[in-house]
Amino acid sequence: MKKHLTSEASMKIAVIGAGMVGISICDYLLLMGNCAELVLVDINQERAAGEIMDFSHTTALSFSKNTRLVAGDYSDCRGADIVIITAGAQIQKGQTRDQLASTNARVAIDIAKALEPYAPNATLILVSNPVDITAYFVIAHTGYLPHQVISSGCIIDSARLMTILGQSLDIDPKNVAGYVLGEHGKTAFIPWSLLNIAGMSLEDYCRLHQVQLPNHEQILEDVKQVGIEIFNRKGNTNHGIAASVFRIVQALTVSEHSILPVGVLLQGEYGLDDVVLSVPTVIDRHGIARIIKAPLTEQEMQQLHASGQFIQDLISEVKEHFRYDNESK
Repeated sequence: MKKHLTSEASMKIAVIGAGMVGISICDYLLLMGNCAELVLVDINQERAAGEIMDFSHTTALSFSKNTRLVAGDYSDCRGADIVIITAGAQIQKGQTRDQLASTNARVAIDIAKALEPYAPNATLILVSNPVDITAYFVIAHTGYLPHQVISSGCIIDSARLMTILGQSLDIDPKNVAGYVLGEHGKTAFIPWSLLNIAGMSLEDYCRLHQVQLPNHEQILEDVKQVGIEIFNRKGNTNHGIAASVFRIVQALTVSEHSILPVGVLLQGEYGLDDVVLSVPTVIDRHGIARIIKAPLTEQEMQQLHASGQFIQDLISEVKEHFRYDNESK
């Protein structure tokens, strides 16, 4: 049974991986979060120690919270409430997320197994791509239960959708309520039937305000391509990803019961089984509280199933590439 958290101030959070994303997440946790202890673990221990030393100098400033900072190993994650896994092979130019699948599935399993003796009750947030695959294999090959493992999934894609639409309509992106669902990748889709602006459908909003209706296909393509464009320009994507992960952390730390489009293991929901996909999910202090049953149209349901089939095919390919001692719960 996962222990009861008395307050957000009692939270101990570990970040595995001191790359650009991991450090950006630490920034959010220290400036906007309320964790009592932050542990940073990296295969390059000197780098982790240097980052923590650098972060420690912010604690004397008035805007900073006095979080206990630790650069350590998995044993230092003992009793962690949340563990964020960003470590893994990085995507290279011209490489797809799918090509990373076998390598990062193994890395994610190794990390989760190393963590398990020290933080068996933690909620894990998987960030390394392909994130739905890494989350699936962690659930399949460790003692962590499905409600404890969250793929950061399409929360960043949904933020990109809200930003792109907000810019197109000249409104605050936070007033666009919509999701990108399915795989965090090429088979993701936008369920337009669920999207609204100030309680109105996109079509009604545009009609009532004499605004040209954005092209659905172009918006989806822009959402999928913007991450690639950022990567091609600067060699990584970290700010949006870190903010998206922090949004999940926030829902966990204060038990918000927020509905977020994160990757979860489906076990019959939406007619899908044994696959991790992003669907609207309630997040509370214990992790995944429940999966929301959204009234998708027939076409949207087909798109979700197509995304699920793609992920299941990729899971089968990964299983063929390596045999991880075939142990599962």
